[in-house]
Amino acid sequence: MSETQDFETTDDIHEMRAQPYARQLHTICMRWAMGKIATPIGVYIGYLVKYLLLFIGGWWLCCLAIPGAGGWSDFSTWALTGVAFQKAVLWCLFYEGIGLGCSSGPMTGRILPPIGGILHFARPGTTRLPLFPQMPLCGGFRRSRLDVALYFAIYAFLLHGLIAAEITSAMILPLVILLPILALRDKTTFAAFRGDHYYLALVALWYIDTPGEAWIAGNKAVWFGVWFWAATSKLNQHFPSIIAVMLTNSPFIPTSIHRRLFKDFPKDMRPSSVAATLAHFGTFAEYAFPIVLLWSAGGPMTPYALIAMVLFHSFIAGNAPSGMPVEWNIMMVYGGFVLFGHFAEVPLMALIGTPWLLGFLLAMLVFVPLLGNFAPQHVSFLQAMRYYAGNWAYSIWLFRDDSIDRLHLLTKGIPTMKEQLARLVEDEDEVAMSCAMTPAFRLMHIQGRAAHVPLAIAGGDMSRYEWQDGEMVAGMVLGWNFGDGHLHDEQLLDAVQEQCHFEEGELRVVLVESQPLLGRSMAWRVVDAKTGQMAEGESMIKDMIEWQPWPTGPRAEAFK
Repeated sequence: MSETQDFETTDDIHEMRAQPYARQLHTICMRWAMGKIATPIGVYIGYLVKYLLLFIGGWWLCCLAIPGAGGWSDFSTWALTGVAFQKAVLWCLFYEGIGLGCSSGPMTGRILPPIGGILHFARPGTTRLPLFPQMPLCGGFRRSRLDVALYFAIYAFLLHGLIAAEITSAMILPLVILLPILALRDKTTFAAFRGDHYYLALVALWYIDTPGEAWIAGNKAVWFGVWFWAATSKLNQHFPSIIAVMLTNSPFIPTSIHRRLFKDFPKDMRPSSVAATLAHFGTFAEYAFPIVLLWSAGGPMTPYALIAMVLFHSFIAGNAPSGMPVEWNIMMVYGGFVLFGHFAEVPLMALIGTPWLLGFLLAMLVFVPLLGNFAPQHVSFLQAMRYYAGNWAYSIWLFRDDSIDRLHLLTKGIPTMKEQLARLVEDEDEVAMSCAMTPAFRLMHIQGRAAHVPLAIAGGDMSRYEWQDGEMVAGMVLGWNFGDGHLHDEQLLDAVQEQCHFEEGELRVVLVESQPLLGRSMAWRVVDAKTGQMAEGESMIKDMIEWQPWPTGPRAEAFK
């Protein structure tokens, strides 16, 4: 029997803070479900302008260097050519590495300034996370002039390719070498470039000058791999909650529909059969259309599969997904038309003649995702291609009293959300309520229930602690975040502690690892910044799917 709760909420921050902590969490979850944190329409218009002018417009400007390309009247004759696609890959790397793509703008906690990226990566002294801290020439948590030089060198080579009339293997090779070197010194920067996708595409582009069509076949394998593993990652009990959370946060879904996404609004806020049906259909679609595209090879089924692809990605992009990876969805659609439409006849077998590329793609598209799905603690969810499945590693950072002010000791370009909002909103209560809503996003997902028990262990008297989602902390301290909980685990905590020197109890972090494929639980840890690990355990999925988003019963009573 599932737990149910009576409905009661408030819009007054002082009244809410007077409630027991579990009731406060109940209140903010209900406010989320009721659409009371609706984003102003002007924000969505701003994002749309960014997509059209900066992302698509920037790619178009780069294509003007191609002889005979750039005209809108003959768009279809040049936009789907190989060189236009090659420039799109380089442009995506350029765009994402600056910080304009994923996790930019107000929807991701970046208001003033609206981006991180270059504001952090081009600044010596900012915090970095080396991939192998013990490796010679890679250790340390502070960005050096060498890191900045590597970052700008990558941009010099990207710019060289973007303004060229034709892209050659010689233009690609420096990027293939420099991006992994930068990753060794700072794994955050590699993730910000979306190396999980675009680096693989880049390696395939290195074979542009090789006889045959290996670069096309290689990119087909990359696109198919992204779709396949993204669909596979959704084979869990978390994904229906993703649908419910995304649609209740969508600008296009009426609040009257919100109720149908939950079992018995407002008493039972578990995902409903409607949310589950949409989730299952989405998973099926993400398996189906890529298989048809690959199998049909330009045959009569190809146009229908391409239409299904457009509808699938439009649904995601149009409903303001977490992290706002809209440009990435646009690129997936564009790449689908180029690779499986324009170059439909090129088979994957074209890779046979390039054994090194074939081996690289097998490693990155088979071995790494397999390891990441069955042993997620060892692989970033980006490299594992477990995109937007509701099953991620995450963390909750609890700052006691005003200890969060110690983050000012860090060299960084992004202030806290409270500080950003205070620049725009005069009403302190309105700012406080906006910040108090932070836990709602995490708790409304099934995975958020895994934190109920460790939260009580970490905080106890939560009235003294300020909840900061690890995503927001990573965005401030590292300059970038996109759902990868491994960017804000103990390694980041050690980097922060080395520079800020928190006392015992001033900063505690709840870390939750994602559920392995075919696993039955989510492991968690509680860590104090000064004294280290306090507790560890696991939450069973069979229990979590029966719980409400907020703690109830003994789990609620555990909070002082």
